[in-house]
Amino acid sequence: MPVLKPGDSFPPDVVFSHIPYTEEKGEITACGIPVSYNASKEWADKKVVLFSVPGAFTPTCSVSHLPGYIQNLPQFKAKGVDIVAVVAFNDAFVMSAWGKANRVNDDSILFLSDPDAKFSKTIDWADDASGRTKRYALVIDHGKVTYADIETERGSLQKSGADTVLASL
Repeated sequence: MPVLKPGDSFPPDVVFSHIPYTEEKGEITACGIPVSYNASKEWADKKVVLFSVPGAFTPTCSVSHLPGYIQNLPQFKAKGVDIVAVVAFNDAFVMSAWGKANRVNDDSILFLSDPDAKFSKTIDWADDASGRTKRYALVIDHGKVTYADIETERGSLQKSGADTVLASL
């Protein structure tokens, strides 16, 4: 499958790994049980913002990229966004811990794992050299892609940052 672009349908059978947040497993050292998260099914009738980072706990991702989405969550909701999700190649345990480390103590932002960058590879937005997901953002509205862009400069948030994606809604 080539790169997704506005007007395309979100691919069928996109499944990520996810550990749903629970209060009893709310401590950063607590491990939940990873479950399959069928994004194609879950997002079919919702407006979704999905942004991808090269890795949890990395400088640009932790200092700038994720915080922008956390801070702007009310504005995304006000624009009719049902789900905000972040994806990286890290396993579900790391993604869960990253959410807890950033005080996302609910599933207001989904922390999804794209093991082996499988989804990112299918849309040609994975780094072949490292095997990581690249930095990109998608808006999916009831199964249709309405925004899709990828960063071409290391550390840049010009195309995938919260402000840019929010302006596209």
